[in-house]
Amino acid sequence: MFGIPGKAPVTITDRAAAHIGKLMAQGNKQGLRIGVKKGGCAGMEYTMDYVDEIDPHDEVVETGEARVMIAPMAQMFLFGTEIDYETSLLESGFKFRNPNVVDACGCGESIKFDEALAAKT
Repeated sequence: MFGIPGKAPVTITDRAAAHIGKLMAQGNKQGLRIGVKKGGCAGMEYTMDYVDEIDPHDEVVETGEARVMIAPMAQMFLFGTEIDYETSLLESGFKFRNPNVVDACGCGESIKFDEALAAKT
């Protein structure tokens, strides 16, 4: 695992926790697993899946009724990230405020990490 002992690797805002909790209850799921994968115009993309069981290697963060699992390969990329849920006139969705991102594409769907961090995978 990465990070500081006793400190959650990600924080979840109240809005995100409420939305995650609601979706978990509707689908009878164990939580939301987040990760990263290669793809998109900037090089990497976030992945999000509601899952039926917790992988023993996942880092688990719980806030209120929400449970987020961080896939092992994504932990170093996501440390320090704030997960929020925003609603606007045109769209609604999860927003990641990630201090490890050095660049993002114009659409906001694809991200780039520091080359030294990306080389560790």
